[in-house]
Amino acid sequence: MSQVIISVGREFGSGGKNIAEKLARRFRIPIYDRHLITEIANKTGLTPEEIEKYNEKPKNHLLSRRVNGYSNSIEDNIAEMQFNFIREKAASGESFVVVGRCSETKLRDFKCLVSLFILGDMDEKIKRVMNIYELSEDKAKAFIDKKDRKRKRYHNYHCDGHWGDSRLYDLSINSSRLGIDRTVDILEEYIKARMAED
Repeated sequence: MSQVIISVGREFGSGGKNIAEKLARRFRIPIYDRHLITEIANKTGLTPEEIEKYNEKPKNHLLSRRVNGYSNSIEDNIAEMQFNFIREKAASGESFVVVGRCSETKLRDFKCLVSLFILGDMDEKIKRVMNIYELSEDKAKAFIDKKDRKRKRYHNYHCDGHWGDSRLYDLSINSSRLGIDRTVDILEEYIKARMAED
């Protein structure tokens, strides 16, 4: 398999973004996460701040409607732009890591896709979020719950399967068991084994 696309879904606080970045470095391939916002801003003339406001949010059903397959929802249109962007990158033959963006579903037709889901023990996630965002334990827990609810709602709106359901992914792994670096080691080994299949 000359092309590899690594899709990383993650619970907030699990270290999934850090793991995705480390995998991108190890395989020497680009990573698409917040970078998608800049790319779409460049294409549309919107500012990154405008796109960020509606990023990974389901549409407001009261204010939006769909006519002849087209939506007047900014949220829907920004989501579609991101899905189209990663599909174009995949179709071009480029190898890359993509964080979230329903990529395990939107890119499932590509044989070179390796889809991962990173989860973690709540106490470990709370510690990580407390440290990164300088929050109290209660606020860190509330922040995690809020972010994961948002991700779940967004994913389940745009995809058939449910966010975090292990059947959607090639591999789900708890980063709390072995820590970030050892988890990356195991994932790297798995991805290389998959790449060797073709």
